[in-house]
Amino acid sequence: MFLPGRCWSIRRLNSENASSRAAAARGVGDMESAGASSVFLFALLTAVATGLGAVPFAFAKHPTRRWLGVSNAVAAGLMLAASFGLIYEGMNYGPLRALAGALLGLAFIVVARRSLRQEEHPAVFASMSGFDARKALLIVGVMTIHSFTEGVGIGVSFGGGEALGLFISLALAVHNVPEGLAISLVLVPRGVGWVRAAFWSIFSSLPQPLMAVPAFFFVEVFRPLLPYGLGFAAGAMIWMVFSELVPDANEEASSNLVAVVITVSVVAMVAFQVLIR
Repeated sequence: MFLPGRCWSIRRLNSENASSRAAAARGVGDMESAGASSVFLFALLTAVATGLGAVPFAFAKHPTRRWLGVSNAVAAGLMLAASFGLIYEGMNYGPLRALAGALLGLAFIVVARRSLRQEEHPAVFASMSGFDARKALLIVGVMTIHSFTEGVGIGVSFGGGEALGLFISLALAVHNVPEGLAISLVLVPRGVGWVRAAFWSIFSSLPQPLMAVPAFFFVEVFRPLLPYGLGFAAGAMIWMVFSELVPDANEEASSNLVAVVITVSVVAMVAFQVLIR
């Protein structure tokens, strides 16, 4: 039997269901948009934190050799602890992949350094040339490349929840400060102003917001690659600590003072990592 009222009710119910599904879809889209905006913002803040490493040079207009040696030791200790923290995080996603990434990072930086040392490829960077330019280019390049990994880490962590994402962002922001200090220690004593040093420090971390958003949207694609990236960044930074920062520190300050400062810096960074977990 044909019932007009019932048919109208069914059409109305179907229309309401369709409207509800459309509203839900819009809501999910708005949530993803808001989530992506938050991910980009927090990743950008971690990049800006790198520039804080240049701030001490705003007050130390004419740093002494001892001051530079201690600063190199501080940067070395903080970055060494941060590197092992990256390896530890990578182990949680895949131990073998994290170790393979560390070896790849080591191999990459050795090859890159050898290439930069070749005289047929003259280096010019931030108004510097020759050996100074090669040294600065190497450190800034290493920091920039490993920032891609940190950006992926931020995006993947936000895919696991806002609380995890905020924790990882905070941890990386703190890790970025000694990286900015390491870059500034290469640039400022060679005639680059501290503001420009802060700019290059922030520049080296710009891949973080650029990679965080794609990693947030495609978590399952990026997650298997994360341990490789974390290991890669750690391997490159550990090499830089022992090849660049520690020798520079020993040239400017006594080896005993350098050892004490590095040890205290490592302990401080490890304590911080434990406290924020």
